[in-house]
Amino acid sequence: MPDKSKETNKLKARLPRGLADRGPAEIAATRRMLETIRHVYERYGFEPVETPAIEYTDALGRFLPDQDRPNEGVFSFQDDDGQWLSLRYDLTAPLARYVAENFDALPKPYRSYRFGWVFRNEKPGPGRFRQFMQFDADTVGSASPAADAEMCMMAADTMEELGIPRGSYVVKVNNRKVLDGVLESIALGGEQNAARRLTVLRAIDKVDRLGFDGVADLLGQGRKDESGDFTKGANLSGGAITRILSFTGWGEEGSGAKSTLSANEVTIANFENHVEASALGKSGVTELHEFKSLIAAAGYDDGRVVIDPSVVRGLEYYTGPVFEVDLIFPIAGDDEKPARFGSVAGGGRYDGLVSRFRGEPVPATGFSIGVSRLAAALQHLGKLESKATHGPVVVTVFDRDRLADYQNMVAKLRAANIRAELYLGEGKFGAQMKYADKRNAHCVVIQGSDEKNNPAGPQVVIKDLIVGTELAKLEKGREEHLQKQAEAQFAVAEEKLVDEVRKVLGRHGLF
Repeated sequence: MPDKSKETNKLKARLPRGLADRGPAEIAATRRMLETIRHVYERYGFEPVETPAIEYTDALGRFLPDQDRPNEGVFSFQDDDGQWLSLRYDLTAPLARYVAENFDALPKPYRSYRFGWVFRNEKPGPGRFRQFMQFDADTVGSASPAADAEMCMMAADTMEELGIPRGSYVVKVNNRKVLDGVLESIALGGEQNAARRLTVLRAIDKVDRLGFDGVADLLGQGRKDESGDFTKGANLSGGAITRILSFTGWGEEGSGAKSTLSANEVTIANFENHVEASALGKSGVTELHEFKSLIAAAGYDDGRVVIDPSVVRGLEYYTGPVFEVDLIFPIAGDDEKPARFGSVAGGGRYDGLVSRFRGEPVPATGFSIGVSRLAAALQHLGKLESKATHGPVVVTVFDRDRLADYQNMVAKLRAANIRAELYLGEGKFGAQMKYADKRNAHCVVIQGSDEKNNPAGPQVVIKDLIVGTELAKLEKGREEHLQKQAEAQFAVAEEKLVDEVRKVLGRHGLF
């Protein structure tokens, strides 16, 4: 219902929780970041595709809740024909629908990338939004572990292309078959335990944020967070909880154990011990062995890509390798203690998602960047310029009865590919200059009656606002002050307007 004040009956302007407005500076910074990511993806041979923000609810995956009223986790509504539609939860499920619908026309393997907004009907909180942007790349139609390895190598290259130095990030890899093998060992196999398995996987996925104690609570009876909200647990036995925590690395820190094996080899050896009775788990270990060899052959086993048992990814549709990009440089946490920035991207293999539509095996693997979260990290590192792009040239209105003349000037500037606008407000000259400053304009054009009726021909006055700012800091009367004064404001013939404005913008690298 509209929120109206009883006294004024005015509608209250308010932003829904979990959503955010974005201004010019943030939009410009995001645009530059997206272009860098796009460049890396295309270097790997991926091509763009777009899918709509709304899909049929049943197309979004079997991980969704009750299909009769799917209002948990996703934003849903009924069409006029009674069918449920939902805002996309991620960009992967819509891609699966697109590939299935256009399967015969697409090359296989099909390599594509896409970016856009996704929507989660979840409780918002710090760093958790109901709407956020993702940038994905996927390979559909290849079962080769090389496709998964390539995703991880591309993730590493993207981080470095964005300015995150080597050693400040890590691409962590696991395999859901290994995890499922561990779950089989504690009697959580089979379709009848699907819901409990998902609860367990989502609990493990929170180990970086909650620590092993918090995950143990979620594997047991449940956990109450700082706000008092209670999350129901998986209700596992103490022995089962210990086995899962041991698999994810609990108790290994500070053990002092030494080995001649690489870190990845040590992790895989640990996996083998945990899944020795599971054929599914053993197949996952075999895949990780091959993955390790591919990464090593390409030179990415230097700490950029590591096998890590704590990576599970929360969505149910992953069927094999899963990966996550963590930024490991220190930041100040909420309690002012050193903390890590955490995950900014992730993905994995989802061989069953396209198959849902076609009834035949269609292997696929993909990788997704959380754009807003990564942008925050880049700003923290000083790698993302957050100021807005320069504003337009503002043509001021000195004589209200000569709007057509001013509009003609604006048209000439635009025809020369110069951003320009006519001041359309009601203020006098002082207000117009304040407006130009707020618009981040670097150049202003003025023509009063004196300039229009100049005996030698019509003139315009051009104000260079950047030089004008510098001029205010200089001592009056000095040579540098006089030079800057001549650059800050000068009159030229009206016919030379475009050339002179171009010179001013070029002086500041803006044209």
